[in-house]
This record gives sequence, C-alpha cells and structure tokens, in this order.
Amino acid sequence: MKILMAILMFFVLGALLVISNNGLTLAENENLGEFSDLYVKWIDKVFNNVKGITGNVVKLDWGTS
Repeated sequence: MKILMAILMFFVLGALLVISNNGLTLAENENLGEFSDLYVKWIDKVFNNVKGITGNVVKLDWGTS
C-alpha cells in the first residue's frame, strides 16, 4: 500500500511540476489539452530515463574481484 501511495504522489507532484513550469491554468479548456500533451511527454521522459539507468546498471560488472 505504501508503494502505491508513493507512486501516486510521484505522479501528482509531476503533474504539479508540469503545471507550474508552464504557467497553465487548468480552468481553461485550451490549457487542459496542452497539459495532457506535456504530461504524457513528461511521463515518456521519465520512463526513458529509468530504462536507460536500468540498462546501464545491468551492464555493470557486479562480480567480485
């Protein structure tokens, strides 16, 4: 349950970050469409960054020397 709450908080804080960095007012319909586009792009960036980090971690030599 705690992991689910942490993930939910991460996405909510991400949405607030997108809103504040782009000066969006969600009361206007045009801004809702722009927000959804920007938020999906933000999630895509996060996913690609996590994928890249995971790929680099897997490539590391974890054997003891």
